[in-house]
Amino acid sequence: MDKIMRCITSDGAVVISAAETSNIVFKAAKIHRTSPVATAALGRLLTGCSIMGAQLKQKNASVTLRVNGDNGNTGAVIAVSDSRGNVRGYIQNPDCPTEYYPNGKLNVGKAVGNTGVLNVMRDYGTGEPYIGTVPLVSGEIAEDITNYYASSEQIPTVCALGVLLDKENHEVLLSGGFLLQLLPGADETTITKVEENVSKLEPVTTMLSKGMTIREICDAALEGFEVEVLDESPIDYVCGCSRERVERAFTIMSDEDIRDSAGEKGHAEVVCNFCNKIYRFNKEELERIIEQKHKNNASDE
Repeated sequence: MDKIMRCITSDGAVVISAAETSNIVFKAAKIHRTSPVATAALGRLLTGCSIMGAQLKQKNASVTLRVNGDNGNTGAVIAVSDSRGNVRGYIQNPDCPTEYYPNGKLNVGKAVGNTGVLNVMRDYGTGEPYIGTVPLVSGEIAEDITNYYASSEQIPTVCALGVLLDKENHEVLLSGGFLLQLLPGADETTITKVEENVSKLEPVTTMLSKGMTIREICDAALEGFEVEVLDESPIDYVCGCSRERVERAFTIMSDEDIRDSAGEKGHAEVVCNFCNKIYRFNKEELERIIEQKHKNNASDE
């Protein structure tokens, strides 16, 4: 089972969230039938989004990350997390071609593109969402999230994300990441120690492959500090789509467009971008939606 953990130093100067997301990314790769580099790009964004979502305090809050690279092949890459860290995602071009660095690592930056934007939308469920936008710096995802916090929220941050694939069948073996942030109480001594610790850390998937737990990863990043666990919880790939939600989406359309959606097949077909579930509505069901729409409009007048 995938898990997420948040820890803080006893002096309140540094906070870190770490997550193992191997099952989440495995599910996402199966749902979207992604190429190796698309799996890595989507998996990294899902992991980062899950960690950011779990930082939200409001019960019904959510965070959405959207990467739009102008000169890459993945197209838009999107991830949405609730405040528990449960996440879902979508990649526009799941079969984009895979290229590698000379060391054999997947070239995620080239696939995503290093020009474009990262959009971060936090919806607290109580009004207008907060939206922040920053230029992409590498397309490698972790660097772009780090840059977002530095540029948009002025929070010194270290983000590390990784997805390890089987070299033969390209299935997901391990995935995870961490987000470390300095809080206002951090002094120069704390900053120097954190920098030293981070410089010694191995890649996240290397640490996971050695059997390290997310608690041990947090402890390694905060070596020399007294560490307290704030919380730990299971996380999963969770899509909130339902037939009822699709019906509500129809109601913003005109009567004519609702009827035309049946087309030559005699039924409307809607596919969820996040889980690929198919919802079908015959002509009688579409008429019922139109009737309900008018009833709802009349009751609001």
